[in-house]
Amino acid sequence: MPQRPRKTMTPRPNAGRHRAAPNAGASTPRANPPGVSLCRALSKLGLCSRKQAEVLVAEGRVRVAGKIVRNGSMRVDPGRDRIEVDGSRVIAERKVYLMINKPRGLVTTRDDPQDRGTVYDCLAELDLPFVSPVGRLDKASEGLLLMTNDTRFAQRLLDPASHVAKIYHVQIGALPDEAMLARLRAGATVDGEDLTARSIDILRSGTSTAWLEITLDEGRNRHIRRLLGAYDVEVLRLVRVAVGPLQLGDLAKGKARHLTAEELALFAASA
Repeated sequence: MPQRPRKTMTPRPNAGRHRAAPNAGASTPRANPPGVSLCRALSKLGLCSRKQAEVLVAEGRVRVAGKIVRNGSMRVDPGRDRIEVDGSRVIAERKVYLMINKPRGLVTTRDDPQDRGTVYDCLAELDLPFVSPVGRLDKASEGLLLMTNDTRFAQRLLDPASHVAKIYHVQIGALPDEAMLARLRAGATVDGEDLTARSIDILRSGTSTAWLEITLDEGRNRHIRRLLGAYDVEVLRLVRVAVGPLQLGDLAKGKARHLTAEELALFAASA
């Protein structure tokens, strides 16, 4: 019986060898999952601050999709996920935009451990959802302060890249000459930070004091006080009179009001 011809197998190059995938074993950074942290979601929905949200989560008072969540960094979608606090669903509040004429002596926070007066005292007569300050004015400073529950609006104004101008009227305990103005306009480095102003001009002078108009397009902590202090210039009063296109105007000290549609449109146009 004739034998069948045997098939000849031609080995492929590198057959039988394990070829490692490119960069095998190299760690690839993971992108953040979609959504925002649970604590941030509660803030974005207008319920409370992130710090207060952390307390609510830690106390087991927050549920997502019916389950208690104790991890405040858990990613959620505020627009889709059902989030409940104390058994009630958290619904996005209406957007609120306010301006306050902050008096001297109030701190820009909701809860103060030293039990000092806060800017929220100016809102006592208004029926509002949770709102947060857009930036800060220190206790000794006064004037225009914006507050909102629209986090995107706030972030846009605070982003240094937006260069939103903030104008201050500052009373100093000195009579500035051109040499002093030149030094102040050159800026200063304080604690490793470069502090500069977009413009510094004299408003008026008295016998021993003067008022300057100082415009910033960024806002570092105690920016003006530290800049002037670098040249031993005493700040007697500091009043913010404008943020972008919005003027403090004749709003009474300690009072708050809603921004008008026209004012919001000016902000949108200047962004």
